Amino acid sequence: MILVKVQTKLMGNQFEFLALSANEKLGNEQIACGIDEVKRIERLLTTYSDDSITNEVNRNAGIKPVEVPDEFFNLVYRAQKISTLTQGYFDLSYGSLDKNFWNFNESMTKLPSMQEAKKSVHLIDYRNILLDNNAKTVFLKNKGMRIGFGGIGKGYAADCAKRVMLEAGVNDGIVSASGDLNAWGYQEDGSPWTVGIANPNLKQTYFPTLNITNKSIATSGNYEKFVMIDNQLYSHTINPKTGYPIKGIKSVTIITSNAELADAMATPVSILGVNQGLNLINQLNGIECILVDDNNKLFLSKNIKIVE
Repeated sequence: MILVKVQTKLMGNQFEFLALSANEKLGNEQIACGIDEVKRIERLLTTYSDDSITNEVNRNAGIKPVEVPDEFFNLVYRAQKISTLTQGYFDLSYGSLDKNFWNFNESMTKLPSMQEAKKSVHLIDYRNILLDNNAKTVFLKNKGMRIGFGGIGKGYAADCAKRVMLEAGVNDGIVSASGDLNAWGYQEDGSPWTVGIANPNLKQTYFPTLNITNKSIATSGNYEKFVMIDNQLYSHTINPKTGYPIKGIKSVTIITSNAELADAMATPVSILGVNQGLNLINQLNGIECILVDDNNKLFLSKNIKIVE
């Protein structure tokens, strides 16, 4: 058996596929199945195509419910459950954020007023995403509302790619989607996969590593995009309740059974901060996290095992 690797850009992100296969030709064919599946998910969820389901739902905000495919409906349904669990800190209607207001470039030298910040997020409220289970419709209650899958879509795509690669005969593999990773089976020597957690200060280096199999990991960090104001670092992640960018946490890594959930939980834990974030994770079964605060201090949820 040999390890076959393919890197490619999908969903606006760098994806890497690994498959332990009998030979390179077979491995590339199996990985191609995973790539095709991610492309299918991208077409389903994108906001960059006028004819996507997401944009049809957004166009009809405040007008009428839109009938959607079961797969789309079920993903929105699960996202709504996560919104309830996180008290709205994960929210598909985050797509309603006024992006022109938050540019995070050199021209941003001070934080806006409380009123201005609140106004930039006034359409974000998952409770105004109305689902009809019988009709399989999604309705955005208020005009101007938008949903977007930026906080869950890559993870969902990684899960789907894993499923089709398993169906194609890949019993040992990895799908990595720019911070969201799905690993199953084992390495060539029979040991679990070793995954490094990115050091938020030095992007290409790692500090703790984890030995995992049949697990998913998602990392969200402020080192991708941020702004410095009065010697304070503010992440590009906006708190949907206040409209202000978050501070206090450099990175959050979630470890759980599927990439969709890992992806969706990383942002709300970032917003909640160290104490509340750890408290939430410690109450949930089968999910763990690693946090790095602004002082580079490492915090672990109660059942995690890292390899120094």
